[in-house]
Amino acid sequence: MRRFLRLVFIVFTVLRFGLDELAMSGFRQRWVRALSWTVTLGRRFDQPRGVRLRLALERLGPIFVKFGQVLSTRRDLLPLDVADELAKLQDRVPPISAAQAAALVEKAFGRRIDELFASFDAEAVASASIAQVHFATMQDGREVAVKVLRPGMLAVIDDDLTLLHTLARWVERLSADGKRLRPREVVAEFDVYLHDELDLVREAANAAQLRRNMQGLNLVMVPEMLWDYCTSTVIVMERMYGIPISQTQRLREAGVDLQKLARDGVTIFFTQVFRDGYFHADMHPGNIQVSTEPATFGRYIALDFGIIGTLTEWDKEYLAQNFIAFFRRDYKRVAELHVESGWVPPATRVDALENAIRAVCEPHFDRPLKDISLGQVLMRLFQTSRRFNVEIQPQLVLLQKTLLNIEGLGRQLDPELDLWSTAKPFLERWMNQQVGWQGLVDRLKNEAPRYAQLLPELPRLLHQALQAPGQSAAESAALIALLGEQRRTNRLLQSLLFGALGFLAGVLLVRAWLHWWPA
Repeated sequence: MRRFLRLVFIVFTVLRFGLDELAMSGFRQRWVRALSWTVTLGRRFDQPRGVRLRLALERLGPIFVKFGQVLSTRRDLLPLDVADELAKLQDRVPPISAAQAAALVEKAFGRRIDELFASFDAEAVASASIAQVHFATMQDGREVAVKVLRPGMLAVIDDDLTLLHTLARWVERLSADGKRLRPREVVAEFDVYLHDELDLVREAANAAQLRRNMQGLNLVMVPEMLWDYCTSTVIVMERMYGIPISQTQRLREAGVDLQKLARDGVTIFFTQVFRDGYFHADMHPGNIQVSTEPATFGRYIALDFGIIGTLTEWDKEYLAQNFIAFFRRDYKRVAELHVESGWVPPATRVDALENAIRAVCEPHFDRPLKDISLGQVLMRLFQTSRRFNVEIQPQLVLLQKTLLNIEGLGRQLDPELDLWSTAKPFLERWMNQQVGWQGLVDRLKNEAPRYAQLLPELPRLLHQALQAPGQSAAESAALIALLGEQRRTNRLLQSLLFGALGFLAGVLLVRAWLHWWPA
């Protein structure tokens, strides 16, 4: 019953704020316009469409607010008045009261607010869908930011996710594209990420890991967490000083190089994705600032680490190969990779897929972001994926969302940015490190402790396997061959070791002879 009431509330909110009218306004068919007129008959909307959309998403709750945050970065797809209003969802969602926030902090730590902090700002400096932030000063004078989880978020998110799971099941059953789009798995991925975001200790741990990963890059700053003041509902972190990245005029006046900032953003993204496989997956403008402090001038400041994306080594290598093939315009290799990975049916004709990918991508190379219509690209890609039965990969949904955010930020900072030429050198360098000699040496170093433990035990393990009951003759022969191969490998390693020691001893003897032999 509670979920049914939630569905009724969503429908009522859609009608109350005229979202149905906004959705139908883009259609030109007469019957659609007639339906829109009938549905909206008797309603008056005094507020602009962007305001109504923002208020409706705020009223509907966290999942809808996050959807609005993603849309707010796509000014190339939305009218400016709508994009400006949705941008307020990034950090200006109506906050809970100061008294309620202070009470939540006191409950989390079991101490009065004046015992915890020398000062605590009653007004929230930022407020988003799930939490809000207050500035404070510790008793030792250290300036901090206090993040407080909004109460009652779990029940709202669970209700909405239940509706999404139900909708996904219906889409999979009734839609011809249901199996290919894999909606249930996609919703399951978002289910995990949204529940993780409700645990602020997990967010603090994410921030600590990202801070370690980014230390040597000198392009992005991550606040330090005060672990003695971190709970599942309240966390305290180092206060950061910067200008929100969406305020481009202030950044120009401060002397920040926006073109460099755009290039640095691309470098940060690809470093997190391909080097670390661990990336900030909620990079809308409300979570990013730019430092204007002399020592760190022009660096990014990352905030809000509730949603972090991860990739396996296989995902990283496969994606990197795809990106590099795209950048080199090797569309045949892109098609082959899709077949090899199982993203398309094995009987797919590589040449047909190659030609389709070329038709989508070729018109957009060597062009700045301002000249690329992302809406047209997405539509062509969707049509191509449908034609060739390309399966959606749920584990990459967060990456795709983050890439849209990054591309939208780059478009705002530097419309002349060539995303392809900026990213290509980084990816080629990364691939050379992975498949070259340096990559081989690094992998051997990482695996050395495992080999050192396994090699001495391998003969005993093989002997035990050979003595196991029920062993077939073919299996026994295979194990004997493997044991022989292992013995030959051991002899080879011993020969190499003795040879290296002999060579070293010879060098030392020659040096001693040259040193003592009279000139």
